[in-house]
Amino acid sequence: MVSRTTGRHVVLPVLKARWLSQTFVHWPYEPRFVQALLPPGLTVDTYDDAAWVGFTPFVMAALRPGVLPTAPLSFAETNLRTYVRRRDGLDGVWFLSVEVTTRAMMAAWLIGAPCHLGALQVRHEDGAVRYAGVRRGGFPSYRLTVRPGGPFTPDARDLWLTSRWHAFTRIGPVLWRTTVDHDPWTLCRAEVVDLRQTLTTAAGLPPPSGPAVVHFSPQVRTVRFSLPRPARSR
Repeated sequence: MVSRTTGRHVVLPVLKARWLSQTFVHWPYEPRFVQALLPPGLTVDTYDDAAWVGFTPFVMAALRPGVLPTAPLSFAETNLRTYVRRRDGLDGVWFLSVEVTTRAMMAAWLIGAPCHLGALQVRHEDGAVRYAGVRRGGFPSYRLTVRPGGPFTPDARDLWLTSRWHAFTRIGPVLWRTTVDHDPWTLCRAEVVDLRQTLTTAAGLPPPSGPAVVHFSPQVRTVRFSLPRPARSR
């Protein structure tokens, strides 16, 4: 069930991190467009009869192993994601693309995460947050400027769009599930000042046509990632 807090804590995390300056831009889509991009074993999840695709730029801060004392990494990351259910009803996130700036994240290809190297920026200027990125090779790219507002109490749709505790990836016939345990979001309202992006086109989706739902979160201090676990999808 979608909820504001996780029902199962990650006791022995493989990785720990913080999330900073995260913006959520969500668009509604006809479910058939999203389902066509999913692997066997996953079904598109819907709210108000629509599938939702989220464009989420942020800073992955202080990423480090859960046990070993190594120097933490901080870098900009941008996800294009949607929401799915496994055949047993477990809900989670399916990544259509993951844009990163560090080669260390390319190891996630081992479990099927669609990571791509590129040049990404996150800047705070005059009360606005400016994001920009381009994948190596020059396509796709994006530019987003948002002006965050104050925090608010999320309604059912806000929670549905932002409160997911599992991420699915796939290699061959095997689905992998990673549990992500983190503090509840402090969600703020946000106004889009400028947005240009080709990530949805690169993922195989038509351009967004419905009005976007936008949220901003200044930070999540404690994020814990579990060891990915395989489960056959057929």
